[in-house]
Amino acid sequence: TGEAAKALLALGLVKGDRVGIWSPNRYEWTILQFATARIGLILVNLNPAYSANELGYVLEQAEIKVVFAPVHYKTSMYREMLINVQATCPLLEQVIYFDLDWDQFLQKAGTISSIVLMSAEQMVQMDDPVNIQYTSGTTGFPKGVTLTHHNILNNGYFIGIRLNYSHLDRVCIPVPFYHCFGMVIGNMACVAHGACMVVPNDGFDPALTLSAVEKEKCTSLYGVPTMFIAELELPNLDRYDLSSLRTGVMAGSPCPIEIMKKVQSKMNMKEVSICYGMTETSPVSTQTIIGTPIAKQVSTVGTVQDHLEIKIIDKETGMIVPRGVAGELCTRGYSVMLKYWNNPEATKDVIDDKGWLHSGDLATMDLDGYINITGRIKDIIIRGGEN
Repeated sequence: TGEAAKALLALGLVKGDRVGIWSPNRYEWTILQFATARIGLILVNLNPAYSANELGYVLEQAEIKVVFAPVHYKTSMYREMLINVQATCPLLEQVIYFDLDWDQFLQKAGTISSIVLMSAEQMVQMDDPVNIQYTSGTTGFPKGVTLTHHNILNNGYFIGIRLNYSHLDRVCIPVPFYHCFGMVIGNMACVAHGACMVVPNDGFDPALTLSAVEKEKCTSLYGVPTMFIAELELPNLDRYDLSSLRTGVMAGSPCPIEIMKKVQSKMNMKEVSICYGMTETSPVSTQTIIGTPIAKQVSTVGTVQDHLEIKIIDKETGMIVPRGVAGELCTRGYSVMLKYWNNPEATKDVIDDKGWLHSGDLATMDLDGYINITGRIKDIIIRGGEN
């Protein structure tokens, strides 16, 4: 990451500049995540499924100076799309293609001394923005959730604490890096505990995922429920040696009880954990603790994460509702985003003057403090494991 950080400085980028990454999972993604963070740049995650219109909107809204991307991915011709939108995005100075320019890019590091790198690193503060992720947005244009070093490093650390991570763990990450699931629950949780990151493929493939678990002796596996269902439905599931697995994270949507039981029995993930949250809370607000009774494990999203506050309120009055009564879930604490990028009105709509982030999700809390998500104040659609 030091070489990549120096090469970024050689491009003339300075603290606070936005760097876009438009790519599926690959090793360069992770290198850039840490290289940009080291020198105070803000990494902007571009959804690999963006159309040219969505891409153009985000490039302009975040005023992105440099984009990293593959030439193409699946049927998306990234290079053609980027050439087309460059005409309308005058602030975009350069596009670096992994397949063509990566080695040349890294060679630029030679022009920057370690002293210059160190002085750039010393300028970085914990509350500085480090990442912008665009929400799909149930209404209107997507909004740029702006997260700080403090937001995502802490969240990754505390997620790993609940999963009992150590340097002995090997975590299989088939979920996308452009989303908080891959980038924070994945990369940040691993790095914060010295665990190994295993990336099975550029996109999700159930057979390649279980092959990676077997080959790399992974102790933890991530996914949304549909990913686990696809793995369980593999006709040769019994042939994979999954004995190394002990834990993992299921998130993104509620998990049917029979799937949870199969994941625990057939995939050996006795200590699987459910996470709930949103990009605006870095992302995890609640998580099941290992050893939670199975009934609570499948019917709830666990208890409030460490060092955070949760309240459930009546949307009309703003008053906290009694236990067992549905209301809007709100989160307060270190995980609440800095803002929506260049959008003070939208920010004010979700973060109130007491610092509570209003999720728009309906939830109940039982007498033991377990949270159950019961619905959405506005309707929501899940597509490709993304809300």
